[in-house]
Amino acid sequence: MAEAYPWQEGLWQQMAGRQQHAHAYLLHGPKGIGKRALAERLMALLLCQRPAEWAACGECKGCRLLAAGSHPDNYVLEPEEADKAIKVDQVRDLVSFVVQTAQLAGRKVVLIEPVEAMNINAANALLKSLEEPSGDTVLLLVSHQPSRLLPTLKSRCVQQACPLPGWAISLQWLAAAMPDSTEPEREELLALAAGSPLAAVTLHAQGVREQRAQVVEGVKKLLKGQQTPTQLAESWKTIPLLLLFDWFCDWSSLILRYQLTQDEDGLGLSDMRKVIQYLAQKSAQGKVLQIQDWVLAQRQKVLAKGNLNRELLLEAFLVSWAALPGQA
Repeated sequence: MAEAYPWQEGLWQQMAGRQQHAHAYLLHGPKGIGKRALAERLMALLLCQRPAEWAACGECKGCRLLAAGSHPDNYVLEPEEADKAIKVDQVRDLVSFVVQTAQLAGRKVVLIEPVEAMNINAANALLKSLEEPSGDTVLLLVSHQPSRLLPTLKSRCVQQACPLPGWAISLQWLAAAMPDSTEPEREELLALAAGSPLAAVTLHAQGVREQRAQVVEGVKKLLKGQQTPTQLAESWKTIPLLLLFDWFCDWSSLILRYQLTQDEDGLGLSDMRKVIQYLAQKSAQGKVLQIQDWVLAQRQKVLAKGNLNRELLLEAFLVSWAALPGQA
């Protein structure tokens, strides 16, 4: 059974308490806050033959089949490989399922995650099913980036925003999820995960704090002339490109913010505060804006699974970053 997260309770009661369900829901919000788990809870409730108060019973035939992964009226659509696209042929198979009659004489439930992984042809193939679902079918669409979805697709769903949980409830949950960590470590991880508690757990498992320390040390050596852009690009080859671009995008935003406000409380995490302040004082605002635009553009290419020459890209970027001071 899908985990119930404490920050979702109000949202769950609102969705589960409906007398009549829509034929399609779009659950959208930041990654790492439990949208998939929420969709799976709703799927279990909708397929349960004897639902208790706002929850699946866990004991009827429908619940047992779902737990075993063999429910005939349940369909989960996701990329065949992690971080790849959902193909049009996969959507056509789903459409064939949607037009069939429910085998347990109840409703059929489809879960698609992440919806933005569908290419344009796949999304268009899904539109007809969203417009006229066959029989008693409910489609649950989960999206981490709703801005990438077709407007026609969004308009055919009841859109349900799933907001970030509050900082205090996230830290409380992380304390139970990672009992061996210290409070400062949990706070740092949550900040690196942009407030998403499940993303914080994933980042912790990937060793993100160690990776961040390596990058921060490298940036400081680069600015002191102790390491070249080429050496640095080579030493960072095991660090995910998206992570690097996220951090540099954040740092360029903090530089700009400090240039505008001179607010020392807005310098971000302690590991880069002095560097941010130094670069803000020594760099031309136009150059910082150019770097930020470039990082955002490359980040979009990474998200779109573009074919990038990683080392050349990083090397060119680090040359620009090293040249920032002295251009004020």
